[in-house]
Amino acid sequence: MAMTLRLSEEDNRRLAELAEAEGRSKQEVVRSALAERWARRRREQQIGEVVDRVVPRYRGLLDRLGPA
Repeated sequence: MAMTLRLSEEDNRRLAELAEAEGRSKQEVVRSALAERWARRRREQQIGEVVDRVVPRYRGLLDRLGPA
């Protein structure tokens, strides 16, 4: 699917700089950044799910330990 991405002159300059430094196209840099951000968000969601399961299990211990 095609998409038009409108960037400010500054953002376009930064993107071009990154692409040149990495020896990749601007499109590749954007796709890579999107994939990295998606993966980070997914990891954050997974951590949140684990915390939601674990904290209630250890609530008593955490209360005894007090605030960090």
